[in-house]
Amino acid sequence: MSAESLSFSQVIKTDPESAYRAFTNATELRGWLCNVATVVPRPGGRLYMWWESGFYTSGEYITAEPGKEVSFTWFGRGDPSQSRVKVTFSSKESSTLVEVNHQLPASGSEWENIRSEISKGWKNALENLESVVSTGLDLRFVSRPMLGIIVDDFNEEIAARLGVPSSDGIRIGDTVEGMGAEKAGIQADDVITSMGGMPTVDFQSLNQALNVHKAGDTVEVVYYRDGQEQKLQMALSGRPIPEIPETAAGLADAVGVIYQKIETGLDEFLSGISEEEADFKPGPSEWSIKDNIAHFIQGERFFQQYMTEIVSGFERFADDYGGNITEILEATSSAYPTVQAMADEYKLNMKETLYFIEQLPEEFIARKGEYWRLAYGVLQDPFHFDSHLEQMKAALEAARSR
Repeated sequence: MSAESLSFSQVIKTDPESAYRAFTNATELRGWLCNVATVVPRPGGRLYMWWESGFYTSGEYITAEPGKEVSFTWFGRGDPSQSRVKVTFSSKESSTLVEVNHQLPASGSEWENIRSEISKGWKNALENLESVVSTGLDLRFVSRPMLGIIVDDFNEEIAARLGVPSSDGIRIGDTVEGMGAEKAGIQADDVITSMGGMPTVDFQSLNQALNVHKAGDTVEVVYYRDGQEQKLQMALSGRPIPEIPETAAGLADAVGVIYQKIETGLDEFLSGISEEEADFKPGPSEWSIKDNIAHFIQGERFFQQYMTEIVSGFERFADDYGGNITEILEATSSAYPTVQAMADEYKLNMKETLYFIEQLPEEFIARKGEYWRLAYGVLQDPFHFDSHLEQMKAALEAARSR
C-alpha cells in the first residue's frame, strides 16, 4: 500500500535554533513531549522516548541540522512497522514555524487507530511546546488532576502491620488540606489499591490511573483501613499552581520564606528533645526523628543535583523511584554526633540551595519551561516538611509513652 504523510504545524515564539533544541535535547523533550527521553542528536544517534501511559518509541536520528531540520525513525509500541518523522524550522517574523511531517509506510487498516493517536499526539504536543516556550506552563501538568496525598513507604512488613493482604498499593502518609483526598475522608495509613477501576500497585500505576481523568472528575477509590477493604467516591482536585517569580532573586526570596518556616518549625520541635528520644524507632520499619532529618539532608542534596542537571540541560535517565534507602539514612545519622548537629547540617544545605538559586544563569531563566519546572519543584517543599513533622511528632510521642 502507498505511504501516507501526516502533517502538523505550529508557530512558536522563539528562534529556530531554540526550537530545534526542543527536539534534540532530552531535558527539553521531557518538558513538553514525553516523560523520559534519551537522545544522541546526530545521524545514526539513538532516540528513545517514554510516556506515563506506557507508550514508548525508539529510533535513530537521520538528519540533524541546527535551526533548520531534524529527522528520525519512529517505532512506537504497537506500531506495525517503523515510520519516519521530519521536522523543519523556518523564521516567521519574531517566531519560528515548526512543521512536523510524520510519514507512515502504509495507509492500510492496521494503521487506522495508530494514525488517530499520532494525529492527536502531535497536535497536543505542539500546542504544549508553544505554551512551554511562551509561558513556562506545561499543559500536561497544570491541567492534570491530583488526589492531594503524600505517599509513604509500603512493604510486606508494613502491610502485615496494617492488616493489608498485599504490599501492592499506595500507603498514605498524609493528605493536603482542602484537596480531594482529605475532603473524601482519606486518612494516614490508608492503602489505596485501585482508582477509577484501575489498580494502583505503585506510584507509576497511580499516575496512569490519574492520566485518564481531568480535574473535577469523580472516581471510585478502593482502599484498606484497619485491615478492611472499603470504597468511596472522590472528586479529583485541580493542581494548585504557585506564582512563579520571573527572576532568580525573586525565586530565592520566595524559597527563603519557605526555608525560614522550615527552620523555625524544626527548631521549635527539637527544643528539649533528648538524644535517646531522637534515636527511638516506634517500630522495626518506622523512622526515628533522626531518620527523618537524615531524609531531609539527603533530599536537599538530591535537589541540588537535580538543579545542576536541569540547568546544564543534561539530566540523568529517569528510572522509577526506588524508595528511601535505609542504609544511607543510617549512614547520615551516624556521621553527626547529635540530632542538633544534623539539624544544623540540614540548614546549611538549604542555605546552599538558596545561594544556587540566586545565581541561576540568565540563559537558563530564559528557557521558561525548564525554569518553571525547577521553580515549581522547590516551591512545594512545605508540604513535604509538614508531613514529616507529623511523623516526627508521632515518634516522639511513642518514645515518651514507653
